[in-house]
Amino acid sequence: MSGCLFGGLTGAGGALKKVGDGMKKILLASVASIALGTGVAGAADLPVKAPPYVPPPAFSWTGCYFGGNIGGAWAQSNWSDSLFGLNWGNTSDTRFIGGIQGGCNYQFSNPGFVVGVEGDFDWVGNNGNGRTVTIPAGFPRAGDVINLTSNDTRIATLAARFGYGVDRALFYGKLGGGWVGNNGFTVVDQTTGAAFVGTNSNTASGWMVGAGIEYAFTNNWTAKVEYDYIGLQSRSFVLPGTFVPALAGDVITSNHNVQEVKFGINYLFNAGGPVMASY
Repeated sequence: MSGCLFGGLTGAGGALKKVGDGMKKILLASVASIALGTGVAGAADLPVKAPPYVPPPAFSWTGCYFGGNIGGAWAQSNWSDSLFGLNWGNTSDTRFIGGIQGGCNYQFSNPGFVVGVEGDFDWVGNNGNGRTVTIPAGFPRAGDVINLTSNDTRIATLAARFGYGVDRALFYGKLGGGWVGNNGFTVVDQTTGAAFVGTNSNTASGWMVGAGIEYAFTNNWTAKVEYDYIGLQSRSFVLPGTFVPALAGDVITSNHNVQEVKFGINYLFNAGGPVMASY
């Protein structure tokens, strides 16, 4: 009987040991879980360092561009002759112009200085306006009314461009040379109907100065408004007597200048290239 009792106690002790071992494992697992949770919560409470701020790249005007323009031109001129001392007076003609332009820029910093070169070519609308003068008394054909018409048909300029760029805005000036072409010079003696029509192209050259504002409304497309003044050298036309006998051998001379206001659109290549930003 004692053997049975001892055996029963032994079996009960083994069962209690297994239960105890299981409780230890559960207790250890709970402690580990609590410790791990506390560590994770503590780590979550630590401040997270923000990544360094990287400013967006500054816009750059550096690059070459090509585009078109439209606008108006005003030619102010004074015409006179060498034979009779005739003077057609000061006149001002307004014309529509349209054409193309292209050039290249280099920007040192943004904001900062921009330098470059630009050339343009514009076609000039022909309005056919003329001016008249009467041959004075004491000269052959005194009293004849002489009509003169001269139409500038093209304007070209080549200039250095320099300015200051502030982000996408560019304020600039221009300095260079200008050429104005004419192929519509006509002299008519309205009294006799005799006429001389120039057939050869004639070009006057001079200096030009201008200023403008350009704005980049995308990384590649820009819009501008510009004013130019072209001071031209005098140019002369010799009249052969076979056409207008009253003016045989007469030299008619013009002194004039041209002013332009143009609105343009450009496509800027290599836009957004490296440029040092100033802060």
